[in-house]
Amino acid sequence: MFLSSEDHDHVATPFWRRPPGPLVLASAGILAFGLVAGGYLLGDGLTRMKMAERSVTVRGLAEREVMADLATWTISYSATAQDMASAQASVDRDTASIQAFFAGLGFPEDALQPIGVNVSSYMQDGVPIFTLRQRMTLRTTDIERAQRAVRQQFDLVRRGVMLEEGSGMAYTFTGLNAIKPEMVAEATQDARASAEQFAEDSGAGVGGIRHATQGYFEIYARDGDGGGWGVADTPYKKVRVVTTVDFYLD
Repeated sequence: MFLSSEDHDHVATPFWRRPPGPLVLASAGILAFGLVAGGYLLGDGLTRMKMAERSVTVRGLAEREVMADLATWTISYSATAQDMASAQASVDRDTASIQAFFAGLGFPEDALQPIGVNVSSYMQDGVPIFTLRQRMTLRTTDIERAQRAVRQQFDLVRRGVMLEEGSGMAYTFTGLNAIKPEMVAEATQDARASAEQFAEDSGAGVGGIRHATQGYFEIYARDGDGGGWGVADTPYKKVRVVTTVDFYLD
């Protein structure tokens, strides 16, 4: 059958031979853009992962010398007699001597308080023996005066007061919370200095903090065992904290 030129215009052209329409072109453009953007983001993500692997972990130290701000002295003494009244009278005399001792040093009356009493008895050759133990505590924030009391404690012995074992001054530093933030900052700066030295040696730079861990605060005698039998026996303290910091490397 013969088709005229006009008839050819009415015959449908196969879809694979048709020129792409606007919708197809737009879809192709979006797809291409998505592939490019996806590739960029993937590459950027890999770069970031690589950068995240570049880090250094260091420790920073901060130390500070402080003076104790609280002193407590538990004084234990006792008396033994064949009757309770005599033991009580002896303890009362010692109590008066102790009160006079601290009053003479300028401590207020309420700085010294009784905290406990104990009575025990046993038989010796059919005779009852009574022992009365008394404990008193001095509590003060006047550290200088407390030190003076410790230096003169043998005056109590001269007054006839026999101090039992365990009677001694204990010094405490209670202001830790006030210096914690500054010390943590100092320890972090010390850690950064170590990280910068490491980075310089390896040809890198130090970035931000990736992770940080604060250690425990320690309070110990400033002069070690030479400053007393332990940390409580000396008012001269040293506070110490160590932080562990993980820095990014540029």
